[in-house]
Amino acid sequence: MSQTRPVTGQTTASGALVAGITRPRLGLALLVIATAQLMVVLDATIVNVALPYIQRALGFSGSGLEWVVNGYALAFGGLMLLGGRAGDLLGRRRVFIAGLVVFSAASLAGGFATSQAWLLAARAVQGAGAALTAPAALALIATTFPGGRPRNRAMGVYAAMSVAGGAVGLIAGGLLTTYASWRWVLFVNVPIGVTAALAAPRVLPESPRQRGRFDLPGAITGTGGIVALVYGLVNAATSPDGVSHWGDAKVVASLAASVALLAAFAVIETRSKRPLLPVRLLADRNRTGANLVMLCIGTAIFGMFFFLTVFLQSAWGYSALRTGVAYLPLMAGIFVFSGVVAQLVARVGARPLLLAGTTATAGGLYWLSRLTEHGSYAGGVLGPMLVIAAGLGLLFMPVTLVAMARVADQESGVAASLRNTGQQVGGAIGLALLGTVAWTVVANSIHTQAAAARTGHPAQPSRAALATSYHHALAAGFSRAYLVAAGIMLLALVITVVAIRIKRTDLGEARH
Repeated sequence: MSQTRPVTGQTTASGALVAGITRPRLGLALLVIATAQLMVVLDATIVNVALPYIQRALGFSGSGLEWVVNGYALAFGGLMLLGGRAGDLLGRRRVFIAGLVVFSAASLAGGFATSQAWLLAARAVQGAGAALTAPAALALIATTFPGGRPRNRAMGVYAAMSVAGGAVGLIAGGLLTTYASWRWVLFVNVPIGVTAALAAPRVLPESPRQRGRFDLPGAITGTGGIVALVYGLVNAATSPDGVSHWGDAKVVASLAASVALLAAFAVIETRSKRPLLPVRLLADRNRTGANLVMLCIGTAIFGMFFFLTVFLQSAWGYSALRTGVAYLPLMAGIFVFSGVVAQLVARVGARPLLLAGTTATAGGLYWLSRLTEHGSYAGGVLGPMLVIAAGLGLLFMPVTLVAMARVADQESGVAASLRNTGQQVGGAIGLALLGTVAWTVVANSIHTQAAAARTGHPAQPSRAALATSYHHALAAGFSRAYLVAAGIMLLALVITVVAIRIKRTDLGEARH
């Protein structure tokens, strides 16, 4: 078959006709979409290894420094639903390009930051750009690639970028901070984003603009509710000194506001003629199940990245660069298994792959919970990492296919935003919940060891003894967090068993 033969007469998942698009053009379209998705996902972690350098350069306090990461997550997660609906109403390619331009401009501004407020504002605007880009990217796959192998391949690449982006961010952050400057973890986005934005009009078709208006009351309550939820969660986690913040006034107020706003959002959406989130999208048990599974994945995996990064650097003394390189097997494994799944899903369907993926990820996290301060990378990290990579590679493409299956063309953007919101909100829940578990155990372990040392050895312990005690406490706390993460993935397994019944023939079919 000629490589330039047009793909004609086939329909997308949403029923949109894909005609006159050559295979090379589809390949370029996938490259642009995948590049954009990788960029917005890796920016959630790329700054992590640069945080000490940013703190010294701009004088951040410890609590203020957290918002270099949290500000991005807050805007990204909070504005996702609005970004997805904007693509449906205004045209997905147009919104995709606008998101890339906003993201690139904010990255450039952030790289030149000379004050804390400047950098934090840039990170929030980056998050807003990402919230426009990510749902549009997934919706463009659903409406650009014909059903069957082309779309499965595209979904597989998108899914791999969605989860491997966190590892790529750590690797890139380590390289850039080691050999260039912390500013380059932001500057690096500019040429990538600008190139993708310039290429998009040439390789991506524009979706027709849908008739309708923005559901302003729904947008205010929905966005406000998610922002309040993420804000409350990122402030709630118990700190490394064991102090719990769940009872803090701002946390309680944020979570209460979130409940009130999301309840109002639910009422508004059931009564609106042009809802921001059509209730029928949630009525499909398979789609709702897939989004809940994505929520569980985000909860478990964001925590894994955070705690393993801290452990490698604090307990084992890894440099930023070595820490990033340690994630290479995870990234490679995800790409390999995502490619395998793209071939398998048409034969076996999504459900068996989701069952296998949730089980493998839970098993890998349980194995990782056996990590100790005296272990080694080969003996304690590599094996669990490869099992987790296999699990995530099995999960991300099928869960994305199920979340987007049988979605009408005019609603593919908001359906994509639901999938991405689940991942981002799950990440916030993970850092709050698992952080509370981990740091509480760390603090209790330190106190217990200190009491035992005072009883047996009244003299002041040496610096080496204190370091050993702290590393043991880290291992104990993070081990408990990984056990909880494994339990969350078992919950995802139960959700898959109970809720997801989609047939092979339903994947990629349109609902009219």
